[in-house]
Amino acid sequence: MIGGLVSHPGRRLLATIAALWMTGVAALEVGAGALPDSTWVALKALPGQGRVALFALAVDPSNNQSVIAANSQGSLLRTANGGTSWTTVHTGKVAVNTISFSPNTNGFVLAGTRGGGALASHDGGATWSSASGLEGRNVRVFAFALPLVAAGTDHGVYTSPDGARWTQSGLTAPTISALTVEAIHAPVRLLAGSDAQASGGTLSFYQSLDGGATWKRSSPAISGTMTVKLVSGPLPPVGNVRPLVVGTNTGLFLSGDNGATFNPLSGGGLLPTTDYTQVAFVTSHHDRYYAASDGGGSGSGGLWRTSDAGQTFTSLQPPQPAVTAVAVSNDEQPTLYVATFQPSTHVASLWTYHDTGGRPVGPPTTPSAVASAPRLGHSSDSILRDLLSSPQLPYVGLGLGALAVVLTAIAAHLRGRYR
Repeated sequence: MIGGLVSHPGRRLLATIAALWMTGVAALEVGAGALPDSTWVALKALPGQGRVALFALAVDPSNNQSVIAANSQGSLLRTANGGTSWTTVHTGKVAVNTISFSPNTNGFVLAGTRGGGALASHDGGATWSSASGLEGRNVRVFAFALPLVAAGTDHGVYTSPDGARWTQSGLTAPTISALTVEAIHAPVRLLAGSDAQASGGTLSFYQSLDGGATWKRSSPAISGTMTVKLVSGPLPPVGNVRPLVVGTNTGLFLSGDNGATFNPLSGGGLLPTTDYTQVAFVTSHHDRYYAASDGGGSGSGGLWRTSDAGQTFTSLQPPQPAVTAVAVSNDEQPTLYVATFQPSTHVASLWTYHDTGGRPVGPPTTPSAVASAPRLGHSSDSILRDLLSSPQLPYVGLGLGALAVVLTAIAAHLRGRYR
């Protein structure tokens, strides 16, 4: 009916107006989802987090906008838009220690709890079910091979063919805080470590060459008494040994021979001597990875990147030094999701960072509307400052420009009709 009341020039005008309007809207949507390069951007506080640190955080390898986190109440929350909004996907009653996406199976993700076993999801974290065989266990860490999944618990290592049904491996003690897969094909090679103080203060590793059926203990020449993190990187272009990075309570170490020998990466000017709780490799690059520390309350925490297999490190200068969780997307220029903790205020904050290799840029000194800390109010001056400092300003301008053109065109059309 409307088409019958509007002339052909009028219909063309309306079509032009609609196209301009859609262009402006699309520009605003792209701007809202785009991150500035190498810049720290604050996200809203995780719902229900409380005044405790956030430790469980993971990003989907197939979608850098899909992230799962666990709050202090034991609930799992999921975002599909890079942390702009969160949805509770599982309401729990016990704390969650770890969340891990499988690098081998799309949509497969596991969550380990503190005394409540494990949860499994096969749809990217949208729905969850309890895993059998781990009831009552304190599940600390997961590691993924092609034929099996392994879990480090307070009673050694468990294995599963699918993440739903678990059985005890040949290692029944001690508590396992770190676990990695050194060979993902059968026979699967596993390496485990513990943060329990060993007798004599000697760091101990446990290695299996048969998928967890049997284990052998070793004591490498590494400083520290607790193994905090074990991560195996992708295979290098030459050879069949994956780089192995170990974080202890005193430093970071690298092995190129399946853990037989190690080279220190910290304490010699490259990195500070502190505990390293987070290590994550980038896509298929054996020489690119991130390491992070909460500093153990000493203020020496931070987040660092290496692009040359640990020969040099660059600080990404996180807004707060105590980094408690890091999730790295599966991109050439990855998106990082980082949790920090401020001991003096007991505030856990969430940040995102698109690492394009440039010099890190801190967040605006004036908190933005998506800052982790709550704001008491907005003055007109602060709103204007937020808008002018926003990385989405060009897109906002384009959208407003399109709106102005629409309104001007409508006004001109109406004046032409009634003359």
